[in-house]
Parts: sequence; C-alpha cells; structure tokens
Amino acid sequence: MSVLSKRYFHDEAAAFAHVESVLWANGMVCPHCGNVEGFYDLSKTRIGLKKCSACRKQFTVRVGTIFEDSHLPLHKWLQAIHLVCSSKKGISAHQLHRVLEVTYKTAWFLAHRIREAMRTGEFTPPMGGEGKTVEVDETYIGKWDSITRDEMRDAGSRGPAFKSVVLTLVERGGSARSFHIENASVASVLPILNANLRRETSLMTDSATLYRGTIGQQFASHD
Repeated sequence: MSVLSKRYFHDEAAAFAHVESVLWANGMVCPHCGNVEGFYDLSKTRIGLKKCSACRKQFTVRVGTIFEDSHLPLHKWLQAIHLVCSSKKGISAHQLHRVLEVTYKTAWFLAHRIREAMRTGEFTPPMGGEGKTVEVDETYIGKWDSITRDEMRDAGSRGPAFKSVVLTLVERGGSARSFHIENASVASVLPILNANLRRETSLMTDSATLYRGTIGQQFASHD
C-alpha cells in the first residue's frame, strides 16, 4: 500500500486526529494557558475545534505549530511534509504547486514554513499581530570593484543589478528577520511577508511603489 494512500493524507477529520495523536500523545494541552484538563469538544462546529474550561478560549491542534494562520486544509499540509521529507534531492515550490494542485504562492509558503521548522528544530511563529508594527525595507549589498566598464554601460541606470538585494522585517520592540531576494518586486516580497507576518499587523515602509496597493492591502494598516 502506498504511503500517500493513508487516510490522513486525504481526509480532513483523519488528518486532525493524526496530528492530535502526535502532539497530544500525553493528553490535550491548551496552547493559550497551558491547562491540561477540562475541555469542550466543538468539533461539530468546526473540525478539531476545542474550548478550554480554564481560559475559555477556543483552539485547534494547529495553534502554535507550522499550520497556524493557514487556510490550507491540514491533509494538504501533511502531504506537503511527506513530499519534502521523502524527496532525496529536495522538492521545489513549483513541483509542490503541481503535485498538490495549489497555487505557486501557496506552495512557496508551504515550502518556506516546512524548511524553517526543519532547519531550527522548532517553528518560528509569524511576527507582528494586533496592535503591533513591523517595519519592512530592502537594501542593496555588494562591491563594484569587479564590475567592468562594459558591464556598467550595458546595465545603463540599473546599478542594483550588480548587487545582492536583502529584505529585512523588524518588529518594533521585537525581533528582526532578513532574506536574500532576487529583486525588489511584489512577486519577490509579498510571499515572504505573507509567510512571516500576521494579517493583523500594522505595516510600516518607505514610499517605494512596490508596497502600495497589493502588499499594503494584505495587512491591518499600511503607512
């Protein structure tokens, strides 16, 4: 029997039951207050939904994991994790996009979160949130010494073409994250912001046109 034929790779309720059996092997734990007893089962309202009798907050097994703040079905996440872990030479976002039948943007988001969790040994939660501000800006790093006069002439006014572009996210009063990107464009920047910032975040940038419109509209506010 093929590994991917297991029920939790195709059935959402089975996927929740599987993840719960792994993460709550010693009993359910409220991710908000740490309570370990007294829970209400609200799965008839939404698959996997629970309510803590101590703090009265609702949660699912997704909270505090790489699945948090994602609208993608949990069984799709499990398929993606299996594909990333079982591919001897790695798997690209384009291949995930084709195999899982999701958008490339979603596949990139999946690959980024899964690899980050594998790299650090733990999931790094999204930055920002309600009432919090994250500043975003890009810079160009590199040397001009090795550039020939002909190369500069061919590039015209595109000086940044000879430098590496680094995008940095800084949460006021919190941490910072930096990423090397191919270029300062919406296509390069937006997937990183979606993967690393909560929607409730107040976004703060310079007046670069790439942040206006699509990117700015993704978050609670943009200034």
